[in-house]
Amino acid sequence: MTMDDSSASYIHMLHHLIEECLIFNMSKEECMEALSKHASVKPIITSTVWDELEKENKEFFQAYTRHRDQKATEIEKKKRIQARLDSFIRDENQECQ
Repeated sequence: MTMDDSSASYIHMLHHLIEECLIFNMSKEECMEALSKHASVKPIITSTVWDELEKENKEFFQAYTRHRDQKATEIEKKKRIQARLDSFIRDENQECQ
């Protein structure tokens, strides 16, 4: 196996690991942290491969980012609604005492 084959194999493996991060709906930063911690991949290497994948798959990553943003907005909205409900219930309970 030559150095080029070894590098190509490593990049292919990293590509696969980044795809796994995408399945778990991770951001680039979360993926960099996870691969650093669990696969001993330097964040700069993950970042570089992620950036190349983004260039090659622009439409996918735009849709992925939109979906992540929408999901974050929905989660925040649910938290606000839950906080209002909790506050309303607390207020009702205090009035009944």
